Formats: sequence, C-alpha cells, structure tokens
Amino acid sequence: MSKSHYKRVLLKLSGEALMGEKGYGIDPKTVSYMAEEIKKACDLGIQMAVVIGGGNIFRGVEAAEQGIERATADYMGMLATVINALALQNSLEKIGVDTRVQSAIEMRELAEPYIRRRAIRHLEKGRVVIFAAGTGNPYFTTDTAAALRAIEINADVILKGTKVDGIYSTDPLKDPEAKKFDILTYMDVIKNSLKVMDSTAITLCMDNNLPIVVFNIRKRDNLKKIIMGQKIGSIVLKEVKYAGVQKKG
Repeated sequence: MSKSHYKRVLLKLSGEALMGEKGYGIDPKTVSYMAEEIKKACDLGIQMAVVIGGGNIFRGVEAAEQGIERATADYMGMLATVINALALQNSLEKIGVDTRVQSAIEMRELAEPYIRRRAIRHLEKGRVVIFAAGTGNPYFTTDTAAALRAIEINADVILKGTKVDGIYSTDPLKDPEAKKFDILTYMDVIKNSLKVMDSTAITLCMDNNLPIVVFNIRKRDNLKKIIMGQKIGSIVLKEVKYAGVQKKG
C-alpha cells in the first residue's frame, strides 16, 4: 500500500460532475467512473467523505429567480443531492466499497440522519460517508455544506473536483488568456472574487485553517495522486511564502 499524504479527506463534487456529457441528469458511466476514482483513493488507506451538489437535477437559486419561493426551491435542490448521493452509493457498493449516506433532512427509508459522531465512526471503520441534503437549511450552498462537514469530521483537506485543472483568474473554458494560480491564500480568493467556493464556505475554511485543493476530477488518477502528495491543481491556504516573504490570508 502506498503512503498517503492525508488521513481523512472530504471530496466535494458538483452535481454536474455526474451528468457527463449529457447536459442534464445522471450518466451511469460517469457515476461509475467517479466511484472507481474514489475506490483508488480509499485503497491507499485514507478515510473519505463526500458531499455532492444537485445542479444536474435542480438548481434552487435559478428556480427562485424564475418565481419559486427561495426556501422551497432550496429544499427541492437538497432533495436532488439525495438522488445523486444514492446513485454514487450504488456505484461504490457495486465495486466493493462500504458506503453510508447521511442526510441532513431526515428520510430514514433512504439514508441515515446526519449524526456527527456516527459519521466519524463510519469513517474510522473504512466506510465512505456521503453527506446529502446540504446543511439541511435553505440559503446555504453545498459548498458551505462541504466546508461545514469537513470541519465537523476533522478532515485534513477539502478536495474540490471540477472540470478544470485548478483555480483561474477567469473561466479558462471561455477565456484563453485566463491565468492559473497554483497556490493562493483565502484572502486572495475573497478579494479577487475567484470562483472557488462561495464566500461563506471560504470564510469557514479560513477561520478553521482548512486547506482547499481544486483539481480536474475528469482526469483519471488525479484524486489518487493528490492523496499521495503530488502537486496537482490549485491549493488555497492560510499562508503562502513568495521568495522568502510570508504572505498571510
């Protein structure tokens, strides 16, 4: 077994990460791919938790803009994350990975209720824990849920899997002149309004000194390589040293 760089990590996936090239909904092949990548990481001996968004099925903010009451729209979005969590659980268990889904909204026939100590116990037993339904509260994103859960379970890092290979000054898929940042402070992200995670999530990570690594989840073995300590993607930290000068975020 290869030596892992982290002991416990939280992987944040957007709902869009599960739809592949379909443009909507869930692509079974893509979900299977994600499950295989997670298994490779778990095989290194680390403890893995996952938070998934629901944007491939329903976006609460967009629905609110179209006339649905915001809190109701957000609850609908939370239900979409439960669907994604069950899909990922199914794919993981097909390849022999013990998994538990914990939901912030109680639905006992589908998932365990979120209980912090129980989640940690599952992780200690080698089970992948998928946190569903966000924080259970409207007006909070799944990015914020990921930051909150990572802090609660004492994760070493948040790994945010995206379709680009790090943090850029602008969207690299639209702007060929976009500049990539290998390392940033939390304040760099906030001051420059970089699209990493929402400001609430960034602030939570900053206050608790929780690193964030943004990487391309679509590139095979990237997740495993990060767990092994390879420098892939972009990392957000509290302090960054530039040519011997320490910069604090």
